[in-house]
Amino acid sequence: MKDLLEKIKLIYLPFLIIAISFISIYTFLHWFLFIKFELFPAKEMFLKFWLPCGIPCILVYLFLSPRLKNLKFKNDNKSFFFHLMAVVVIAIPTMIAQEYLITATGKLTPLETISEIPKHEKTKYYTLQKFYIDKKNIGVLNTGEATGKNNERFNMLIYVAMPILKTAKETSKHECKYWLGKRYSEEISNSLSNGEKQIRFKDFAARTEKEFNNTDFNQFTYLELVGNTEDHDNFNSAIEQNTHYDLNKPFLLIAHDEPFKNRNGKKLEWVLGALGIGLLFWFILIFFTKLQPQSVRNLRIGKKSKLDSLKDTFDFLMPREDFYITPILINLNLFIFILMVCTGFGLFTFKGKDLLDWGANFRPFVEDGQWWRLLTSVFLHGGIMHLVSNMFGLYIVGLFLEPLLGKAKYLIIYLVTGIFASLASIWWHDATVSVGASGAIFGLYGLFIALSFRKVFSPLLNKAYLVFGAIFVGYNLLMGLFGNIDNAAHIGGLISGFVIGCIIASHLREQKDFDDQF
Repeated sequence: MKDLLEKIKLIYLPFLIIAISFISIYTFLHWFLFIKFELFPAKEMFLKFWLPCGIPCILVYLFLSPRLKNLKFKNDNKSFFFHLMAVVVIAIPTMIAQEYLITATGKLTPLETISEIPKHEKTKYYTLQKFYIDKKNIGVLNTGEATGKNNERFNMLIYVAMPILKTAKETSKHECKYWLGKRYSEEISNSLSNGEKQIRFKDFAARTEKEFNNTDFNQFTYLELVGNTEDHDNFNSAIEQNTHYDLNKPFLLIAHDEPFKNRNGKKLEWVLGALGIGLLFWFILIFFTKLQPQSVRNLRIGKKSKLDSLKDTFDFLMPREDFYITPILINLNLFIFILMVCTGFGLFTFKGKDLLDWGANFRPFVEDGQWWRLLTSVFLHGGIMHLVSNMFGLYIVGLFLEPLLGKAKYLIIYLVTGIFASLASIWWHDATVSVGASGAIFGLYGLFIALSFRKVFSPLLNKAYLVFGAIFVGYNLLMGLFGNIDNAAHIGGLISGFVIGCIIASHLREQKDFDDQF
């Protein structure tokens, strides 16, 4: 009983305070900054998912992790499980609370006609008495996206935007500001060939057209303003496809046919239920885990070492004398990726259009004079897994090459091979959006293999390094045959790096022999 009270005092109550405080404060700031006053533009997915998941990771690491050291874990896996469950218990109710916040705080504005919207304060919901939905002059966007943990599914999407007018007579005009959106989707396997996907999409489009023609879009209870979401961007793209109406900062709405009072569903019950079940589960975990001896003293030690532990965790990102450029390159890639995530482009995958806007490599644009894309594309990535795998490969090869080459030579070779990789990509592909540091990284591995082949390293290491480099290159090129990977850029970077390595190998070997003598 004494141990249980000790665990409640040391661990459970602080966790309870962290969980409830974060959910309350985050939800209030979301409402105050982004709903009430709209001080900052931000994607709803970022506010409703990524921040509620990301911030608890930091809070648990900084404030709960030192306290968990007072528990006696059998192994590191169980300790990680406790940390993970703490994040989940906080994140899930927070995410549901954001959904509830958006619907519960949204006001309903009754309108006689759609043109009255500017006369009222902007709200989330509207009702209409007199209107005309123009189903003839619509905008349509056909698109798709890979989904699932390993992109094993492909989601076929069709976005339809229909003009909302005051009367049918307004179809003679060429201006329309208000649009009704409808989204259609269907999932298929992503392992299908491009030809099979085209056939499936054609069938899906035919069914969608039939459903669209048979739907009476005049039957709805209320309209909802589309927030700053990916759907909003796709509806805008659909509107751009219409040929009748001029674009005029479209005001996008979607229709609901259920009663307005039911808009919240059971979100509040889900918030309280998820929090209650999570806290109970966390209590059970604490109850069945024993305390370390002298737990209070260990807690104090944990507090003192918290900043040192945090510093050690991110030490690989800190430049140092003989490993300076690689951490800077990693940090730069991370910074650009975080900016893109914060802008609302997603996390696991980015759209080709967004990547092009940020400087992706694309042959038609490069031939049009945008040569800077050959370099900027090297610092962009298509998603989190793309970034992580590339930065891991860069970190490993940088440990070997940067101390040998020196800062300036290492950076120049990285940039030059990255540009050669981009050139190889646009030479091979007619119109493919290409991004990533992998071309430059392959350039470094090509250099690494050349230096090993030319015996720049010690006899024992030359063979080991050559085998390591060959395995890395062979594996990644093989994987490039089965996925959406730009092997042309990889090969271009690899060859350019290998050639540079052969050219400078003699000089590096002489320099290394000289350094070994003195």
